Amino acid sequence: MTRLPTIFISHGAPSLILEKDQTTEFFAELGRKISQPEGIICISAHWESPEPLVAFNPQCQTIHDFLGFPEALYQLQYSATGSEVFANQAIAALKFAGFAAKLHPLRGFDHGVWVPLKLMYPEANIPVIQLSLQPNQNAEYHWKMGQALQDLRQKGILILASGSATHDLQGFRHYPKDADPLDYALSFDQWLVDAIENGNHQALLNYKQTAPEAQRNHPTAEHLLPLFVAMGAATQSPGKRIHHGFTYGTLSMAAFQWE
Repeated sequence: MTRLPTIFISHGAPSLILEKDQTTEFFAELGRKISQPEGIICISAHWESPEPLVAFNPQCQTIHDFLGFPEALYQLQYSATGSEVFANQAIAALKFAGFAAKLHPLRGFDHGVWVPLKLMYPEANIPVIQLSLQPNQNAEYHWKMGQALQDLRQKGILILASGSATHDLQGFRHYPKDADPLDYALSFDQWLVDAIENGNHQALLNYKQTAPEAQRNHPTAEHLLPLFVAMGAATQSPGKRIHHGFTYGTLSMAAFQWE
């Protein structure tokens, strides 16, 4: 069975799915390029818990976890099924690595999961399970979580981490969608590209001390933490950027892939 890559994407605003731009085209093309996964484990910035939870729901609900967007967005559904087998495999792998992982039988798909997946795999015919983040833990913890899941890639499972390369929502509210990227967001974004493509994982794990404008670009860590899960699940340290762009002046839409 082909080992699938591990991927980090910047999922942008929920309304992305109603638009047609370079990022929506990127997601559609990404779904076509990747060999059809047997299943998908998605780590989204929008599910937090004290300990790792793995969601298995035979028919997950679509969570519209946002306010103030066009009505059409609230009508969209993503009807992929879960997989009890893959969920139990993920829990077993995490427990073997020392994580107190548990099953969550009711969780649906938040927009960090269903928006990119609806663009990548609109038929919703691939089983999807979701793994929660622990925002009380650091980057190295999430990197080790990814390492624990590494062998699942040999089973045809795609590990998809969904967050944002930069995530200054205070700045975001002041600029139109097509605003030129601001210097502080550009500098962090370029640092991230350089560190990932040079395989400098120690600098990445210590990004709060080593990256320019780290606190301004990530006032809270939840949108960057999925990246470390993807990085940990890689079998080769250097990754590569597979998409770039900015929206609202402050939000990088960068995506990265590891083999």
